[in-house]
Amino acid sequence: MRADPSDRFRPAPPPDALPPTRPPPTRSEPQRSKKKKPASKSKGGSAKRRPGPNTGSPGGGGRRNRLGWRLVRWSLSLGVWGIIVVALVVGWYSADLPDIESVTALQRRPGITLIGMGGENIATYGDVYGDPVQLGDLPPYLPQAVIATEDRRFYSHFGIDVFGMVRAAVINLRAGHVVQGASTLTQQMAKNLFLTSDRNFKRKIQEMILALLLEHRFTKDQLLTLYLNRIYLGNGTYGVEAAARRYFGCSARQLTLYQAAMLAGLPKAPSRFNPASDPKAADRRTRQVLQNMVNAEMLLPAQAQAVQASAVEATAAAQVPIGRYFGNWVKDQVASFIGPIDRDLVVMTTLDPTLQRESEQALAALMDSGAAVKARVGQGAIVVMSPDGAVRTMIGGHDYGESPFNRATQAARPPGSAFKPFVYLAGLEAGLAPSSTIEAAPVRVGHWSPKNFSHRFEGPVTLSHALAHSINTVAVRIAQRAGLDHVVQVARRLGINMPKHVDMSVVLGTSEVSLVDLTAAYAVFANGGQGVLPYGIVEIRDRDGQVLYHRSGGGPGRLVSAAHAGAMNQMMAGVITGGTGKKAALNRPAAGKSGTTQDFHDAWFMGFTADYVAGVWLGNDDNAHMKDVTGGSLPAALWHDVMMAAHRNLPPRPLAETGGVAFDTQVASPASASAPSELPASDSDSGMLDRLIEGLFGR
Repeated sequence: MRADPSDRFRPAPPPDALPPTRPPPTRSEPQRSKKKKPASKSKGGSAKRRPGPNTGSPGGGGRRNRLGWRLVRWSLSLGVWGIIVVALVVGWYSADLPDIESVTALQRRPGITLIGMGGENIATYGDVYGDPVQLGDLPPYLPQAVIATEDRRFYSHFGIDVFGMVRAAVINLRAGHVVQGASTLTQQMAKNLFLTSDRNFKRKIQEMILALLLEHRFTKDQLLTLYLNRIYLGNGTYGVEAAARRYFGCSARQLTLYQAAMLAGLPKAPSRFNPASDPKAADRRTRQVLQNMVNAEMLLPAQAQAVQASAVEATAAAQVPIGRYFGNWVKDQVASFIGPIDRDLVVMTTLDPTLQRESEQALAALMDSGAAVKARVGQGAIVVMSPDGAVRTMIGGHDYGESPFNRATQAARPPGSAFKPFVYLAGLEAGLAPSSTIEAAPVRVGHWSPKNFSHRFEGPVTLSHALAHSINTVAVRIAQRAGLDHVVQVARRLGINMPKHVDMSVVLGTSEVSLVDLTAAYAVFANGGQGVLPYGIVEIRDRDGQVLYHRSGGGPGRLVSAAHAGAMNQMMAGVITGGTGKKAALNRPAAGKSGTTQDFHDAWFMGFTADYVAGVWLGNDDNAHMKDVTGGSLPAALWHDVMMAAHRNLPPRPLAETGGVAFDTQVASPASASAPSELPASDSDSGMLDRLIEGLFGR
């Protein structure tokens, strides 16, 4: 009889369960059959079973008991080792933990707040904290919005939200990537106040340890108060008080429900969701926060809908930042006035916020117009200052967000004929007068023979006529009479950086200059001859009100005689009334000069009244040429719009040193000379450098 193979894998029964053995029968001995006795029944009527390995006998139960005890011992061992490992990890990462008692001490970069004329906050730099606010002083919906969005179980967990971690893990596993975090408000505060934002195991463990310590040290209300006063909310602001004043111009105690929800939505992405950077994204995020409050039963759906309907009014106070080019220019000068910055500062500046906004809008309207697009104008810059050099408006480019490079202060470009007033001033100082006549005939300097825009030579003309119509040959003859060194000295005296080595072509504006320096040089004419240093800082104070710097005094003193300044004003007034700058004409006395460089790469208009000096530049960053853009066209029109805004509600005043005496602004040539035909309204020096090169190299 073949044995069952499975018998080999059956455990042998214990010795005390084996039946008595007897010798197996021999083949010769017949086996006797025995009748089976019926199984005896117990009192319950069930048959009695012989104890065996699977019937709860001492043998089977002992085996299971031994297995259970093994599991218990292994579990205890693993638990002990787990505790040891956790203790070692905690001890290791706790070795360099910061002291949580320093949570109430501020450790940050000093903040710089720039204030414009009228007291308006125009820019903030560094870490700006508002005055601490207590939880009870805030509208209740502000902390509710934060809790509903950032940590709904804040008041029930012990610093670490285990349920939130499990929920986030499940959601992330289903999504296949991280879509939800599980950090509590306490963990966020631990990270923001004590740790870095590095994503690594050590930082996460230390964050959890610090969260537990903070929960042990402070009450929930104290933690929430610290969080609301320290959380970063974009634009350099920390805490709800600083953010409320930055975005809405009010205290956090006065926030509306919509504004509170907007602030509560910022911790997730402060730079992306703040209303100053992107109002539409801020509005979308705010609506999510309001829905979070509804889901957390902190707000009724009808209330949320009513608040969302008033969103336009609620965000009206969030002002788009202005004067960022000016702000950077001023901020970089602060340390030179007071030394190292080791405290919060308030800087009183010269910027006129109203004029700055209107100037930015004027430039944006021009750049977005079909005329600018057709003319291939890519960039622009504007500087407006008072005659003493106080900068009221500074625009260094079409869009600061796209390019923070300041084309008003950092870029140096050839000014073209906008340089000619310095040549004419040198001529006046050499004995000429506005009525002096100069031959507008061909002139040759070595191998160079400059041409006029009209390609005509009119004969003898007055200096006034020549400047008004930007006649190149006359400017060269004036420089020859005054001396090239004298011309260079005059330009340097008025604040223009000149190269060490120049040739006669410099009188036509081939050297480079920044817009702010050129505007300051024109301010010397506007104020009657006093030297000007452009400035933007009036006073610097600390947060306690202590004055650290206050501007006093003026500039370099008198640089040009009053008579010569008046004569220059008379001649440059003719540029606007009867010359190349007609498009810049205002409803009051004004003077100026246009400038255009070779192949229309740069176009300028510089000018002034008795109250303001302004400079406009148009061009392209890559030096690509524009299409027929002269200084007397688009730049003059933009200058007109900016200056009309600047003089709103100001009475007309005569130009400096003219004494209000009327003079002939038509600047006709002398009677002895044949009257020249009137030039086109466009700038007569258009393409002059192109013709200059043509004359030099015979092209």
